[in-house]
Amino acid sequence: MGSWFDTHASAVFKAYSPSHFAALASFAGLVLLLYLCRHWFRQGRRSRNGRYVLAAVLVLSEITLNVWYVTGGIYNPKDTLPLELCSISLYLCIFMLLFRSRIVFQIAYFAGIGGAIQALLTPALYYGYPHFRFIEFFTAHIAIILAVLYMVWVEGFRPTLKSIVLTMGFLNALLIVVYLINAATGGNYMFLARKPDTASLLDVLGPYPWYLLSMEAVALVLFFILYLPFAAFPRTRAERTERQV
Repeated sequence: MGSWFDTHASAVFKAYSPSHFAALASFAGLVLLLYLCRHWFRQGRRSRNGRYVLAAVLVLSEITLNVWYVTGGIYNPKDTLPLELCSISLYLCIFMLLFRSRIVFQIAYFAGIGGAIQALLTPALYYGYPHFRFIEFFTAHIAIILAVLYMVWVEGFRPTLKSIVLTMGFLNALLIVVYLINAATGGNYMFLARKPDTASLLDVLGPYPWYLLSMEAVALVLFFILYLPFAAFPRTRAERTERQV
């Protein structure tokens, strides 16, 4: 138990190791299972209960992470505030799930899926399996994506082109706030001060600070890709009527 929760554990994360592939396989399996069970979740109170379960997973992930920070003596405003894109998406998803918020969904769909997928593929993670941080990291990021897909497949929510504009506006306003917090704390939240130490997409986007502009372009392209399924398969009138009931 001590080594599992120890901040100085020897288990070091290695990208695309067997444990990383197992986590990605679990992610793919859960997404497929959610899609196959989407009609089952729509029956009775299952839709609401499913939202509450996903919200509970996200809340528990965030609480246990902060308990780990504090008990391990590593809580530091420079490094441990919930100001990374996925941390912010996690809070958005909790609100979206609890209050069935369509406005928050518009942002969570693009920011949550875009950020969490990149995190799953190129984790900024230092602890390998079976360390607590490894399990918490993948649980939280998988739950973010499941939460958004749940709102699409079960609740019938859909993003629009205006959602992309809303998300880009939200993220750019957020960048200003996070930049100021980085300046005050000496942190590197959202990688606005420098690239992460681990391999990531930023490695091919140019040197600092130019990769920040490249990030904007990549985000915009990614958001349009995420919107393509909805553009290709617009909702029929019958489906619109069903969702309004």
